[in-house]
Amino acid sequence: MTNKVFLCGRLTRDVELRYTEKGLAVGRTCLALNRGKDRNGNDKGCDFVNVIVYGKQAETFSNFKHKGDLVLIEGRIQTGSYEKDNKKVYTTEVAADRVDFLSRDTNASENEAETVGVTKVPEGFAALEDDIPF
Repeated sequence: MTNKVFLCGRLTRDVELRYTEKGLAVGRTCLALNRGKDRNGNDKGCDFVNVIVYGKQAETFSNFKHKGDLVLIEGRIQTGSYEKDNKKVYTTEVAADRVDFLSRDTNASENEAETVGVTKVPEGFAALEDDIPF
């Protein structure tokens, strides 16, 4: 059994898309997660989580989502390490299995929005653009 994580937040930068030697698309970005408010109504700050997305989903994510967009990530936590200046550096990131777009790219046409799975807002309802209240 794998442990899934679900994270809802805003992208802190555009998705950086690269390709492996075998042609696999790899997208990297960072997600800002609001900690909410304390009992006095003061903002508790944010956590910043690195996210990695693979394959066709990485290409779609890179083409349609940009800094500030609200997304929901389903994935798993993965850790790694590498050597830098003779010191071991440890990494932690979320490897996304699924990315749901919660705010619509205003540059995408209606047909593009349907293709990439962007949530369309029914007439008479406001778009979810603010922080989710939980």
